[in-house]
Amino acid sequence: MRSVAFHPEAQNEFVAAAQFYEDRSQGLGLDFSLTVHRTYERLVAHPGSGAPFGRLLRRVLVPKFPYGLLYRVEPDRIYVVAVMHLHRRPGYWRSRL
Repeated sequence: MRSVAFHPEAQNEFVAAAQFYEDRSQGLGLDFSLTVHRTYERLVAHPGSGAPFGRLLRRVLVPKFPYGLLYRVEPDRIYVVAVMHLHRRPGYWRSRL
């Protein structure tokens, strides 16, 4: 079974987004965190389920939130390159490849 690993900046994006939602409404940050967790659990079970995104990456949408997980399937893990807001700064993550 594959594991999930986050690029350090992707981990920071995840924490910042969860904090943003928690600041907006108590419990919403936890809801975001749990939804992201369920999303990457699906990726472990079905690594190819995300839509192709360029040559090496895939993207899966986070339900209920305007975020996507940009990831690469590796032999032993799912490597999350970005926890990206879908309406901000396209392509900012490219230097992480």
